[in-house]
Parts: sequence; structure tokens; C-alpha cells
Amino acid sequence: MPKKKHARFAENATFPHMFQLSFEDVQQGFHLKGKWSEYFGNDNPIILELGCGKGEYIVALSEQYPEINFIGIDIKGARMWRGAKTTFENNVKNAAFVRTRIDQIEGLFAENEVSGIWITFPDPQPSKPRKRLSSPMFLNRFKTFLKSGSIIHLKTDNQDFFNFTLSTIAEENMELLFHTFDLYNSNLQDDVMLTQTHYEKIFLQQGVPIKYLRFRI
Repeated sequence: MPKKKHARFAENATFPHMFQLSFEDVQQGFHLKGKWSEYFGNDNPIILELGCGKGEYIVALSEQYPEINFIGIDIKGARMWRGAKTTFENNVKNAAFVRTRIDQIEGLFAENEVSGIWITFPDPQPSKPRKRLSSPMFLNRFKTFLKSGSIIHLKTDNQDFFNFTLSTIAEENMELLFHTFDLYNSNLQDDVMLTQTHYEKIFLQQGVPIKYLRFRI
């Protein structure tokens, strides 16, 4: 393991708002499932960022909205280190990070515990559409802990993934609230424009249009 990555993994273990869970940890029962309000010390809404990477959205949104709690989930600890370190150094109290596989997400949250989801530049899974984070399999998992009326946001550069998600929303009779095939040439002016992820900046430099949609289960 490179020295920098090793150092980041070691520092992750010192952050009080970073939870690094193995498959066995989740299967045996994660102690904060159903108790996230106790962890944050309030009953404020909880918003997730799935595949959070460096946590750009967690950092930006948690500072913009102190009345909302944000949790980033990813399996890449070296990437998550950046967001965890920034929120720790800035003494941000409404942000947390969980390092685990997203396919274990049902073991992290109880019924009606989460108020919304951001999916930012996920793996498009070109050969395994069933594993896409907007597939019926994952949407059914999300239903186990999302409150009624919760909104899911998706940003991606991948046209196939985007089209797949639009089709899934229609087939599953969910409510499509907004969509655009070229976010930065649209007239949208809200939180989706608040920040750009590391990968988003790369795609924009390459001239790749960013697709965005939001829908309600």
C-alpha cells in the first residue's frame, strides 16, 4: 500500500465521525441503525450521499444547511479521507461518513430514518445494470428507510446510466420532478449547482455534458 494511502487510512481511524464497517459488522447489527438522531443530538432530517468519493457534496451541503444532517457512504477510504478531514478540521457537527459497501445499506438505517439521497457520479456498471444505484433492486432497498415523499438526486456523465434511470422511474411509476441532459446549459438554479465533484470537473474539462435528474419514490 502506498505511504499516502496508508497514512490516510490511519487518520480515518481517528475521526470520530467516520465509521469503517466490515461485512460482519453490518450483519451483526450496526449500533447506530435507528439511532442516528441520538448520534447527531437532534431530530433534523438526514440526507445521504451514496458513492460520496471525496465528499464534496457532504462538505458543501453540511456547511450550507446546519439544520440538516448529512452522511456520506463509500467503500474507498482513501478518497473519503478528504471529506472527513475537512469537516473535522472545520468542526462541522452535522456530517458523518460510513465506509462500507452500499449494497449493505439496509443494515445502516431504520424505517423512516432518512429524508433524501444524492447519487453523484456513480459507477455506471455497463455490463451489470442490475447493480446500478438506480436499479429496482437498490430502489427497493432505499424504500426500507426513506420517509414518504423523499427525493433522490442523480448526477452523472454517463448517457446510458441516465437513460436507464429515466426508464426505471417510468416503469416503477415514480414521480420524475426534473431532468436535463446538459445541466450547465439549463436554467436550473438550486443546490445541484452548489458544488462540483472531482470527477465532474474532469468531465466538464473534456466537454462532456453533465446529466441531472431528481425523482420521488
